[in-house]
Amino acid sequence: MTGFDFAIVGAGIAGASLAAELAEGGASVCVLEAEDQPGYHSTGRSAAFWEECYGGPEIVPLTLASGPYLRENGFLTKRGALYIGRQEDAGALDAFMDRFADTGATIERLGRDRLEARLSGLKEEWTGAIWEPACADIDVAGLHAHYLSRARKAGVILKCRSRVVSATRASGLWTIRTEIGDEITAETLVNAAGAWADGLAEMAGAKPVGIGPLRRTVVQLRTDPAPLPDQPLVLDISGRFYFKPEAGRLWLSPHDEVPSEPCDAAPEELDVATAIDRLQQVVDWKITGVERRWAGLRSFAPDRCPVYGWDPQVEGFAWFAGQGGYGIQTSPAAARLAGQLLLGRPRDHMTAQLDAAIYDPSRFA
Repeated sequence: MTGFDFAIVGAGIAGASLAAELAEGGASVCVLEAEDQPGYHSTGRSAAFWEECYGGPEIVPLTLASGPYLRENGFLTKRGALYIGRQEDAGALDAFMDRFADTGATIERLGRDRLEARLSGLKEEWTGAIWEPACADIDVAGLHAHYLSRARKAGVILKCRSRVVSATRASGLWTIRTEIGDEITAETLVNAAGAWADGLAEMAGAKPVGIGPLRRTVVQLRTDPAPLPDQPLVLDISGRFYFKPEAGRLWLSPHDEVPSEPCDAAPEELDVATAIDRLQQVVDWKITGVERRWAGLRSFAPDRCPVYGWDPQVEGFAWFAGQGGYGIQTSPAAARLAGQLLLGRPRDHMTAQLDAAIYDPSRFA
């Protein structure tokens, strides 16, 4: 294993999608994954929805550009989303409408009567909402497998159980060593390491950009009544919870963002209890069982925008990280854009409207 154009660290949705784009563009690519299988951390623990406003106005262009690819390849199932609020949240609902008015996202303000028609058992203090009809469930496992398959067919070498322990550059090449003793060389080292991105940057001699992992908890509940299959994704306009149906059960999160070290994240009982308490303030459903609970790490740069492109100081080092909780729903456009930047290729119909400067690593220089 030696002599690649690109070595990508991380085989989650970021590394897998970018590997496919680079290899299909004619590059030789090796992907190094620390775990026994790709997608073990954030990708495998996603709440699995595509939501136009998720991540803020700076992320909307990536989400909208990715939508056609996801729909045409069968990875989206339409669901719809409701951002709900109480009387005292009217200003927040108005501000949300204003914030996303010119982004291209399809949103509509609803009153209590139309809100009740979309969410049964809603307690009376919840008086208004914003309806987002385009929201959909994502087949995350299918999408990840799709990119891994594209990468494999294009000649990408995937090495699992290959945690990187050193990366040094000399004479225009990186020499990368893993904990199992492998050594590869590559012209470009790509940082798609998620929660470990800043650590990999330091190892390679690059300045960390401040990507911080935040723990997010999800719990699967049995409820009476069971959630309707076509019930929308429901989010608090104040950011205190979200929930959606999943195979006759309810997936619920307290929308927590707890700073964490890069790790195999696990849920805290307090966060699970907080989520359940917040749900009981919203609907009159009875909770009859807690079936599963899990946590994942969502990694953000300081401005909460992703980091795509060449490092401004270290030659041959590139970033594809800091994608927070929206890396899956934006993966088609994000990987296409990053591939074009790294290969020096022109934009196409998917990326023509994207402003790459928003995501450039040099903004932290």
